Amino acid sequence: MTADPVSPVPRSVHREAPPAVTAMVRLIRDSWVKAEPYLPEVTQFFYGMLFTLAPATRDFFPINMEVQRNRMVRALVHVVQMVDQPDDLVPFLRQLGRDHRKFGVVPNHYEAVGTALLAAMKTQLGPDWTEEVERAWAEAFTIIARQMQEAAATDTNPPNWSARVAEHRRLSWDLAMVRLEPDQHIPFRPGQYLSVEVPQRPRLWRYLSPANAPRPDGSLEFHIRAIEGGWVSRAIVSHTQAGDVWRFGPPLGTLGVDRESGRDVLMVAGGTGVAPMQAMLDELGQWGENPKVHLFYGGRTREDLYALEGLRMVASCNPWLTVTPVVENGPGLVGGEQGTLADVVTRYGAWPGHDVLVSGSPAMIRATVSRMLVAGTALDQIRYDPFTID
Repeated sequence: MTADPVSPVPRSVHREAPPAVTAMVRLIRDSWVKAEPYLPEVTQFFYGMLFTLAPATRDFFPINMEVQRNRMVRALVHVVQMVDQPDDLVPFLRQLGRDHRKFGVVPNHYEAVGTALLAAMKTQLGPDWTEEVERAWAEAFTIIARQMQEAAATDTNPPNWSARVAEHRRLSWDLAMVRLEPDQHIPFRPGQYLSVEVPQRPRLWRYLSPANAPRPDGSLEFHIRAIEGGWVSRAIVSHTQAGDVWRFGPPLGTLGVDRESGRDVLMVAGGTGVAPMQAMLDELGQWGENPKVHLFYGGRTREDLYALEGLRMVASCNPWLTVTPVVENGPGLVGGEQGTLADVVTRYGAWPGHDVLVSGSPAMIRATVSRMLVAGTALDQIRYDPFTID
C-alpha cells in the first residue's frame, strides 16, 4: 500500500458491526491514540523494517522520502480503523488493490507491510502492546490485505497505461490545461479519476480527474492548479512539455449520473473539482433528454471560476442544466451567489429527490457534506470521492 490512498466514501447508513469487530476496532483506535504523538518515530521504524523485509518495495516510493513523510502510515491506520464499516471499506479496498497493480505489488509485499506496521506499533507502545492489541491489528490488516489481493487477482486490465502530452496550455499563472493521447484506450467513466505519474516527479503518484467524457480518439484533458507546497501540481503547471509521457493507474471512483433513476441531480464543485462534473455534463450532452441538473460552481474569487464561461455555453444549449456561480470574496456575479458552497447550497434546503455529487478539495467536501447533513439531506443521497490532491 503506497502513495496516497483515497478515503472511503460513505454511501449509506452502516450496518451495525458484530460485537467482536466493534471490540477489535476499539482496541485499534485506543492504541493508536497512544502512538500518534510519536508518528515520526513510528514512521521511521516502519520504513526501515519494510525495506529490510522487502527491499523491492523501495522502488515504489520517491527517491526523496521526506516528500512521502507520514502519508503511508496515516493512510494505513485510517483504513485499519474503518474495518467495522464494510459497506464503505470493501469497495474502497478493492479499488485500491486494483490500483496497486501499477507498482508490481505481489502477495509477499502485503505481508511485509503488515509485519512492518505491527512491529513499528509494538516498538513504540511497549507494555501497552498486549497480545489482545496485537491480535486486533493483525486481524484487521489481514482483512484489508485479503480484499486488495482478491481484487488485484481478478482484474484483467493492464496494470497501467501510458499517454503522451499533446498540448499544455497555461490558463492562468497557477492553472494549466493538459491534453494527452494514450497509447491504448483507457476504460474510464465520466466522473472517475486516475492515479498519475509525471516524468518531472517520478514515483510521486497523484490523483487527477479527466474533464471530458471518453472521446473517439481516446484523448484525455486535465485541469491542474499549482498549490503551495505541491511538488507534482507545480511541476505539471510550470514544466510539462509536449511529448512528455505520463503513466496512469486504473480508473477509480464512483461519481456518475444515473439517467434512468428518475431523480434530478445536484452537482457541487469547488475549483478544479469542476473537472469530473464537466466530464459528466460532456456525456449528458450527447442525449436529448436528461434529468435536471443544477451545478453550483464555487471559488474564493471570480478568477477561480476558470470554467464558468464554458459551462454557461453548455447551459445555454441544454435546458436541463442550470449553472450557479458562487464566490466567497469580492464582487458578486450576475446570476450568482456569494458565500461558501456549504452556505449557498444549504440555503436552498435539503434537496429531497436529488442525487448529490460533490467534488473539490477535501476541506470543501467535508464542509459541504457536513452542512448538507445538518440541513436534512439524507446520507445515501450524497456521493463524493475525496482523494488527496497533492
